[in-house]
Amino acid sequence: MRFGSSHGAAPALVAVGLCLAFGYTTVPAFGADDAPPRLGGKPDFNGIWEANNTANWDLQTHESRPMVGQPGIAPNSVVLGAPVVALGSLGWVPAGVGVVEGDDIPYQPWAAARRKENQEHWIERDPEIKCFQPGIPRAIYMPHPFQIIQGTDKIRMVFEYDNVQRTIYLGRMDPYPNVLFMGYSTAKWEGDTLVVDVSNFTDATWFDRSGNFHSDALHVTERYTPLGANVIRYEATIEDPQVFTRPWKISMPLYRRLDKGAQLMDFRCVEMVEETMLGHLRKEQLVKHWSGETMDVDITRKIPPGEAVYDRYVSGNPPTPAK
Repeated sequence: MRFGSSHGAAPALVAVGLCLAFGYTTVPAFGADDAPPRLGGKPDFNGIWEANNTANWDLQTHESRPMVGQPGIAPNSVVLGAPVVALGSLGWVPAGVGVVEGDDIPYQPWAAARRKENQEHWIERDPEIKCFQPGIPRAIYMPHPFQIIQGTDKIRMVFEYDNVQRTIYLGRMDPYPNVLFMGYSTAKWEGDTLVVDVSNFTDATWFDRSGNFHSDALHVTERYTPLGANVIRYEATIEDPQVFTRPWKISMPLYRRLDKGAQLMDFRCVEMVEETMLGHLRKEQLVKHWSGETMDVDITRKIPPGEAVYDRYVSGNPPTPAK
């Protein structure tokens, strides 16, 4: 098979094939064009970054599955459940390769059962659905970009999701007296790697949309290592003796957004979850009932006389245009 007229192409392809076949890779030396930028003698991480994986769906390797499922007609088959059936192909979780070292999360037995239960009740329990701050490490690999603003004594991260922010303090700091969704972060440089110690977490966040969770004893050690001008290798070691039997680690590349005019846009998710959070206060409920394994949902709502035109559009029954 010929891939072109260059005589150097074939040996290069063979070399790549051998590396893949024997399970090892090499990291090329930085060239003049791809060397990481520097700031005060350290790597300059200023910019907008984003992960490109399915980790926010599931940290571990997974096949496609319904976001919300129910038993199908065929034995052992699963189809979209009522709450998401109108989404069609968009109602399915994309398959993905895991980011967990060894592809194993070492839950204690009780916690493994809780994780399974969380996944089965994802649409009711995932804190992301309710617009809670996502925590660390989850904020790093959500399907939203984030911006790093790097100073000499602190680093600021601003996330597009809900305008969540965190401050990473460089140097010694006094212990923080409270718990935080995003944790309390202090850091130091080990060569060109930024090592961040994150503690003081609340237990109200998850690691992904698959029910992977932690307690308020969570401790995370992050490592940010430049792999070039526009790529960071991100690693996070996770410890929680109340939930896991040992520490475990995730890793992934983060990519600098190079598109023209790259910037963080508004994602005001608090406004998007008003029905989810406050819908139970309605006099007339949009969701009438949930019953059985088939998750029957009746979202019919009659529009009382005089109700706002906007609400008529939301209900799917817009007013008839005047002739």
